[in-house]
Amino acid sequence: MAAKTTLNAKNLEALGAQRLAELLIEISTGSAAHKQRLRMELAGNASSAEMAREIRKRLASIARARTFIDWHKVKKLKADLETQRKAIVDIVAVDDPKEGFELIWQFLALADSIFERSDDGSGSLMESFHQACTDAGVIARAAGVDAETLADKIFAAVQGNAYGQYDELITAMVAALGNDGLEYLKTLFVQWSKEPQTKPAADDRRVIGWSAKGPIYEDEVYGNQRELTVRIALQEIADAQGDVDAYIAQQPEKTRRFPLVAADIAGRLLFSGRAHEALQMLDGVDTGGRTEIPVEWQLARAETLDALGRADEAQADRWKSFEQSLNDVHLRAFLKRLPDFDDIEAEEKAFVYVHAFPDVHRALTFFLGWPALAEAAKLVVKRKAELDGDFYELMTPAAEALAEKHPLAATLVLRSMIDFTLDSGRSSRYKHAARHLAECVSLSPHITDFSSAGTHEAYLAELKRRHDKKYGFWDLVS
Repeated sequence: MAAKTTLNAKNLEALGAQRLAELLIEISTGSAAHKQRLRMELAGNASSAEMAREIRKRLASIARARTFIDWHKVKKLKADLETQRKAIVDIVAVDDPKEGFELIWQFLALADSIFERSDDGSGSLMESFHQACTDAGVIARAAGVDAETLADKIFAAVQGNAYGQYDELITAMVAALGNDGLEYLKTLFVQWSKEPQTKPAADDRRVIGWSAKGPIYEDEVYGNQRELTVRIALQEIADAQGDVDAYIAQQPEKTRRFPLVAADIAGRLLFSGRAHEALQMLDGVDTGGRTEIPVEWQLARAETLDALGRADEAQADRWKSFEQSLNDVHLRAFLKRLPDFDDIEAEEKAFVYVHAFPDVHRALTFFLGWPALAEAAKLVVKRKAELDGDFYELMTPAAEALAEKHPLAATLVLRSMIDFTLDSGRSSRYKHAARHLAECVSLSPHITDFSSAGTHEAYLAELKRRHDKKYGFWDLVS
């Protein structure tokens, strides 16, 4: 049974309405956010219309603001936006969908004014607008908004999608638009694509890749921003209508030969029962001389071979892809299609291959991710001389993962980082190396056999012999 002082709804109810009201006034004093929330609750208690008026006033106030939103103010604004959005969805739209739709559209219109004066590196604010797009789709359907009217609003919004706030809008509105609305929206985008436009300035051209002849510009492959916007919109509409050919038609011939694009198209062809065409699309890619092909392409090709009844070829592709990359996705897909017990033998075979893989760090990454910590420990002990302590982004989590059950392996990983830091004279890492050495001290009593690695005392003595002049490090150790 919870104590009477535990903060929960039942215990607070015991304080009584008057005392709770006094506490809320006290707590909200000096907090504009808390006062705003209380005013909205009072408005909602009165009527959804009163709540709508409060929301509209608050949205207008946010739109008028001009103060720059630093990163540490983002959380506060996010909370404010979520309060308004949830009130629209949970209170106003439930009682009056038409009013709810107008308010959620007003909410979405805040995006430009917010993003042009904010630092939203975390993407937190964008999440609210993408969720609002989804909400708008649900509310529009409940409100029975006319399909053409809705399409006009969507078209205008996507035209001004400067920050990506409307990226989810068309997909969210499919049910509300219906096929007639989608056809009308398609017409709007096609007409827009035919209107005359100016070419982008040289300084505005974005490089997306390189060829033997020099840079590959985005507008050369995809066209300018308007063309790209139209292309994405028409692809989303094609997906909504289940029209694979219309989707493919929006990809320029050149981009269809990109592995990722080919895999994307192949997935749609495969879903539509057009496996032969999917394989042709995948096999027609141009790798540009790259030895590593994207995982998405490899997975798509194996799935396509399966669909064509060429299971043995698909499995051979999966194994080959695994051998080349040590990507566990390929091995999992391979094992999943094996009969019971055969998968155990295949996994053991894969582990043997990983142990002998030339790049010890990729091998270690595989074992940690599988996870197979016992195998990772064996790898570290056997190939400790190959460990590069400069890969701290791998070595740090490896040491943490191995510490509990494989203290010797964890120690060797820590030593690799210590050795790299001192051997290369990286004074900026001395504090980390000192911490790693302390971790080695704590692990030492749990190691029953150091084998050829040498005890902690022997390692420390050798460390002092080789680096006794690095006073900055030893001061941190002592």
